[in-house]
Amino acid sequence: MTMSSIPTPTSGRTMPESTAGPMVTLADIQAARPLVDAVAVPTPMLESRWLSGLAGVPVHLKCENLQRTGSFKVRGAAVRIARLSEEERARGVVAASAGNHAQGVALAAQQHGIAATVFMPDGAPIPKERATRGYGADVRFTPGVLEDCLAAARAFEEETGAVLIHPFDHADIIAGQGTLGLEIIEQLPDATTVLVPTGGGGLVGGIAVAVKSLRPDVRVVAVQASGAAAFPQSLTEGHPVRLPQMATMADGIAVGQPGELTFRLVQEYVDDVLTVSEEALSRALLALLEREKLVVEPAGAAAAAALTEEAGRFTGPVVVLLSGGNIDPLLLGKVIRHGMAAARRYLNLQVTLADVPGGLARLLAQVGEAGANVLEVVHERISPSLLLDEVDVQLQLETRGEPHAEALLERLREHGYTVVDRG
Repeated sequence: MTMSSIPTPTSGRTMPESTAGPMVTLADIQAARPLVDAVAVPTPMLESRWLSGLAGVPVHLKCENLQRTGSFKVRGAAVRIARLSEEERARGVVAASAGNHAQGVALAAQQHGIAATVFMPDGAPIPKERATRGYGADVRFTPGVLEDCLAAARAFEEETGAVLIHPFDHADIIAGQGTLGLEIIEQLPDATTVLVPTGGGGLVGGIAVAVKSLRPDVRVVAVQASGAAAFPQSLTEGHPVRLPQMATMADGIAVGQPGELTFRLVQEYVDDVLTVSEEALSRALLALLEREKLVVEPAGAAAAAALTEEAGRFTGPVVVLLSGGNIDPLLLGKVIRHGMAAARRYLNLQVTLADVPGGLARLLAQVGEAGANVLEVVHERISPSLLLDEVDVQLQLETRGEPHAEALLERLREHGYTVVDRG
């Protein structure tokens, strides 16, 4: 699998104010902390023996998947909503979200007795929708992606006067997310690298401001899904650029265009932007479930995926942020299967053999003796590529992983079978 990166400057220079508001400072983040603590909880930092062994340096998991509402988003929402005036609260709030920001807004609004309306993309994960409704918000589905939901939310704002709670491009939101940076440095003072899942940039921007202000030597790395990576092109062109399309299972970081403020913060404070494949996300999610006993959504697994793809790249101690754990059980099943296939725990083979009595039994005996488990067998006798006395057998097998899969393939070929690995 591939991983790409775009270096970003960290000169420490002062940037001008963006159209979205002033730059966020350490003082802003520190001032936001009491507002966050009123709604959210400090999340644990756990050492990962699995990732530490892989990377050759100490690796710790910052488990924001264990946060209230299941993700970091409640932090920023808590700050933004707590600072609304009485007149603004009376008008209610509106938000656009794939699900995590929706829950954060809904919970914070509920605690302040504020009416909340949330626009979510059609097909948003059912658990996220139900949880948002459970916190008292009115959920409205919108065709398209997050940017289409934002347009609908802005139209609702114009029509009703409700206050838009932007998912990432607001100073209060970023300051709230930045409290994670304070916790990271407090929990692991000797950290040297922090890997952060990234969509619109509010989380990594806030964390980078906090971490860099306290420890300028720490490298802060943003990680995006390769099918929804808006920052690399935007940084190359020097301004936010909208992606023409996106395709990723990581709905929590599927943001087609950085915000004006978050772009400036990433440009100023973040050391690197990496992208990871869908296969890497699947494998990381599966490994976190198997090795760490942690349920993490695909977006939340992005930082772990970056580490597993290129472990030797990072100096330690490394902090891997698990940003969310809200995953639909149906998607979890699919991702587990995808992750097992990517890790060669599942094999789909086409084996050509002589169409004679006992031929299939001998093939299956070889598979069994090699220690693989047969999940499905399908014969195919009619094919232009087959001779009259040949048959193709499609085998779906379960293995113990890459070395076992390769040993099985070698065994079959040594016994004269023509084998095609179909993944």
